[in-house]
Amino acid sequence: MGLAKFNPFKRDRQNFPGVVIPLAPSSENPPAYPGTEEKKVSPDDTPLKTLDRAPSAENGAAASHTGSQPDSSVLTLEQLRAEVDADVSTSGRDSVYDRKAKVINRAIQDIGMGRYQWELFALCGFGWTADNLWLQGVALTLTPLAAEFGVSSSHVRFTTCALFLGLCIGASFWGIASDVIGRRLAFNTTLFLAGVFGLAAGGGPTWVGVCGLYSCLGLGVGGNLPVDGALFLEFLPFASGNMLTMLSVWWPVGQLIGSLLAWAYIPRWSCAENAPVCLKEDNMGWRYLVLTLGAITFVMFVLRFFFFHLYESPKFLLSRGRQDEAVASVHGIAYKNRTQTWLTTEILNEIGGIPEHREKEALSYNEIIKRFFSKFSLDRIGPLFATKRLGFTTVILWFCWATIGMGYPLFNAFLPQYLSKAGGSENSTYTVYRNYAISSIVGLPGSILACYTVEIKYIGRKGTMAIATMITGVLVFCFTASTNANVQLACTCIEAFFQNIMYGVLYAYTPEVFPAPVRGTGTGIGSCLNRIAGLCAPLVAIYAGDATPEAPIYASGGLILAAFLAMVFLPIETRGKQTL
Repeated sequence: MGLAKFNPFKRDRQNFPGVVIPLAPSSENPPAYPGTEEKKVSPDDTPLKTLDRAPSAENGAAASHTGSQPDSSVLTLEQLRAEVDADVSTSGRDSVYDRKAKVINRAIQDIGMGRYQWELFALCGFGWTADNLWLQGVALTLTPLAAEFGVSSSHVRFTTCALFLGLCIGASFWGIASDVIGRRLAFNTTLFLAGVFGLAAGGGPTWVGVCGLYSCLGLGVGGNLPVDGALFLEFLPFASGNMLTMLSVWWPVGQLIGSLLAWAYIPRWSCAENAPVCLKEDNMGWRYLVLTLGAITFVMFVLRFFFFHLYESPKFLLSRGRQDEAVASVHGIAYKNRTQTWLTTEILNEIGGIPEHREKEALSYNEIIKRFFSKFSLDRIGPLFATKRLGFTTVILWFCWATIGMGYPLFNAFLPQYLSKAGGSENSTYTVYRNYAISSIVGLPGSILACYTVEIKYIGRKGTMAIATMITGVLVFCFTASTNANVQLACTCIEAFFQNIMYGVLYAYTPEVFPAPVRGTGTGIGSCLNRIAGLCAPLVAIYAGDATPEAPIYASGGLILAAFLAMVFLPIETRGKQTL
């Protein structure tokens, strides 16, 4: 196997032999497939003058390459145009981009769910795993950090604040950057930053130094969810829409990995409880945990960057006026899936119109930089409020992201500390991390269940998300209703189950609502608000928790229930609808 296969810097191919087959010329004529004799089509049958076909010398490759065939035998150009006309009339959005995006949707639908999407599913899942891996990983290091560096159990919560500062900046920057410079660069860079700084954090010499490194790794981790969800959605066939919800199953996997590793490392290699002095050599458990998490994250980056060739999002390319590259990207997906596609530049132009020809002009470096930063403007936010319905949805979603963003860490980021005092007495380190691992395991099936409920009629995305959010908020309150350690563990486990449903559907629903040209921006701003609110959560926990230990938990439950009330008023249900 040659090294060229693993060259991440190679340019996208523009020619894939045997991938393109023509649309049927008309409903009454038999279909033409590669390898048949060249056939001219009358202008009365279709506006295309000739049918796209691989050269005859490549027909043998086409035959050996093809594993399945899209159903182009019954789809004509007239039928495709009628289908697009019906869709745009229903949606009320009829621009050149909208029409061409729907053509690409149909082309990807005809290609179907194949090897490319399944590999991308796993690689995007790495990003979701890394997000919760570090959210929980940092939370699990708070107690040993406080012991080693002599920080109070209250003020050590500023460590979480440092992480959320990086997450906030990373979410806003990478979300917008993915709409400006493309999904591919953001997709690969986020895990690289997280892996490098995660490994460095394991050697942090001081508490402030560890907090600084946590902030830096947050710059990478913060971009994973807004970028990976939007990217996966744009390669997903319409009929497999619930796979975006299935992607959320990777999120609790991160919590599970972090909790199991913490259970293995920290109780064994930590200072004795109530020890007067805690030296570094006696407290290596948290360092082993962070180094392991950093290594796992870096390995995930290597698998993404060196072992998978990611094609740039066709809808991103289309939105940037790079139509030929968008078509080549779809051809690349078909080639990877061992199938064929009817999509060509000519068909896009027939349905959506010929793009304006722009003359290339030589720009100085200063002008290039100026133009680049001018794209990060408020003009990118305007389309999120293009219609009253979309604007209302945007506001509600951002509110939900903010309230859940504070409510979730107020309970989960400090859960090891809450569990240590469960039952009204001080529990051993082993018991705390064991119970945390149990709740992680129980919560894992929640995301799997959500994949089925989001497709149920009359429930869909909105119903699943709202019901799970309501139950999550109620169970957070139930945690404080009893001082029995077993009851509190049961509440934690059930809360983790419904919490994974809530977050899983929210992460899937958000990119489905926004059109592709601003999908990264809308999702990124939501994620940024989530991180800003999360940044404030440690402050609430520190200053309110000193007076009333249960106050942060009450605040968490109240905020999550507020998000539930907002979800009830969401006007858009994305079940069974195409994304633009």
